[in-house]
Amino acid sequence: MLFLVYILRVPLKINDNLTTVSMFLNTLTPKFYVALTGTSSLISGLILIFEWWYFRKYGTSFIEQVSVSHLRPLLGGVDNSAPSAANAAGGDADSNRQSVSECKVWRNPLNLFRGAEYNRYTWVTGREPLTYYDMNLSAQDHQTFFTCDTDHLRPADAIMQKAWRERNPQARISAAHEALELNECATAYILLAEEEATTIVEAEKLFKQALKAGEGCYRRSQQLQHHGAQYEAQHRRDTNVLVYIKRRLAMCARKLGRTREAVKMMRDLMKEFPLLSMFNIHENLLEALLELQAYADVQAVLAKYDDISLPKSATICYTAALLKARAVSDKFSPEAASRRGLSTAEMNAVEAIHRAVEFNPHVPKYLLEMKSLILPPEHILKRGDSEAIAYAFFHLQHWKRVEGALNLLHCTWEGTFRMIPYPLEKGHLFYPYPICTETADRELLPSFHEVSVYPKKELPFFILFTAGLCSFTAMLALLTHQFPELMGVFAKAFLSTLFAPLNFVMEKVESILPSSLWHQLTRI
Repeated sequence: MLFLVYILRVPLKINDNLTTVSMFLNTLTPKFYVALTGTSSLISGLILIFEWWYFRKYGTSFIEQVSVSHLRPLLGGVDNSAPSAANAAGGDADSNRQSVSECKVWRNPLNLFRGAEYNRYTWVTGREPLTYYDMNLSAQDHQTFFTCDTDHLRPADAIMQKAWRERNPQARISAAHEALELNECATAYILLAEEEATTIVEAEKLFKQALKAGEGCYRRSQQLQHHGAQYEAQHRRDTNVLVYIKRRLAMCARKLGRTREAVKMMRDLMKEFPLLSMFNIHENLLEALLELQAYADVQAVLAKYDDISLPKSATICYTAALLKARAVSDKFSPEAASRRGLSTAEMNAVEAIHRAVEFNPHVPKYLLEMKSLILPPEHILKRGDSEAIAYAFFHLQHWKRVEGALNLLHCTWEGTFRMIPYPLEKGHLFYPYPICTETADRELLPSFHEVSVYPKKELPFFILFTAGLCSFTAMLALLTHQFPELMGVFAKAFLSTLFAPLNFVMEKVESILPSSLWHQLTRI
C-alpha cells in the first residue's frame, strides 16, 4: 500500500495537498488548538462518566460489552465460552451442575416478619427493604408449603390458594379474613400473622390460633394419609404448615426475650420432625443458644451439623470460628504472637477463621462494622452478600460479647486471600467461589445497598483509557491556553519528529531506484 501511494503521489497531487494542509495548519491560531483539545477533553470526560456509571451498575464496561457482543461476530470472532458437545458430556457438565447448585437461592431461616418488622422499617424510612424478586420467591415458597391439589374441595383453602398468588398485600389480607369467616383456617392465620400484625405480640397471638387449627388438620390427615395419593399430599401440606407455625412461635418467643422457651420449642420441633431439614431450624437454635451463652450446647449442635457430607452455611462456619476464637481471644496480642509464634489453640482459631472467610468473604466487613448493615432479605444466596448480611444482622452481638473475638478476626481474616489467590479457579477448603453471586445478590438486595463483590473487580481498560485521555487532553488545552507560542513550537517539533522516519524512507527509495524506472512507473 505504501508503495502504491508513493507511485500515485503525482497523479493524486499528494505533495500539493500536504503542502496545502501544512499551510492551513500554520495559519491556525492557538485559540483553535485550545478549543480542539478542550472539546476532546469534554467528550472523553463524558464517556468516562458514562463508563464509570455503567460499570458500577452492571459490573462491566459498556464499550467492551458492545465490542464483544456486536463487533466481534461481524469480524468473524469465535465465542470460546460456548461449550462443545464433547465438553458438555464430560467435565464441563459437572462444573456447570456444581455452579447451579452453589448459586441456588435459599430461604433465610431467620427471616423477619413483614408486618411487624419490614413494614415498620418502611413506615419510618420510606424505603422498601424487600425487592420484588425476593417477595416473588416467598410467594412461590408459600404456594409450595401451604397448598395442595385437594384445596379446591374445601372453600377456605380454595380462597387461600388464590390469596398466596395475589400480589397486592391488602388483597391477600382481605382474602385471609374471608377464609376465616368460612372456617378456622391455619394458613389464613399465618398470612395475617406475617403481614397484618404490626407487633411481635400480635403475631404470636395469631400464630397460637393457627397452631390450634393446624394441629387439628394434622391429626385428621395423619389418620387418612395411607388412603391414597391425594390424602398423602394433604398430610404433607399439613405437616409443613404445622412445622412452620411452631418454628415461627419459637422465633416470636426469642424476639420477646423468652429465649429458654424458644430453645425448648426448637429442640422439640427438631425431635418431632427430624427429616424436615429444609427450614434449617438448627440455625435458629444456634442463634438462641449463643444468646444464652450456652457454648457447650452450641458445640454439640455444631458436632452434628458441621459435617463434611452436609451443606455448609455462614452460620455453621462462623459459629465454629467464634467458639475456637473464644478460647484464645481474650489473651491474644498480634505483637506477642509475632514474637513467639502462634500456639496450637491460636493456630486452630486462625484456621477456623480462614475457613469461614473462604466460605463467605463478605461477613468480616459487617462484623468489623466496615460496612453498614441493612435488614436481611427473606432469601439468601450461600457464600453471597445476602447471606453475610443475614448472618451479621443476628450474630454481631454474639461476637461483641466474646472479649477479643473481633480483634482476632480483624488481625487474621485478610490472610485467607493469600491462600487462595485465584478464588474463581481453585478453592482451598471449599469449591471455587461461584461467579454468579453478584448477579443474584443484586436481585435479592435493595437498590440503596451497595452490594459487596468478591473477588474485587479491576477497573476495565476503557475506563482507564478514557480517564487518561481526558486528563491528557485537558492538560494540553490548559498549556496551550497559557503558553500558546511555546506549545506551537512543541507541536511543530513533535510533528516533524513523527514524520521524520517516513521522509527518510521516501528519500532512500528515490535514491536507490533509477530515475528512468521511476518515470516509467509514473507514466503507467
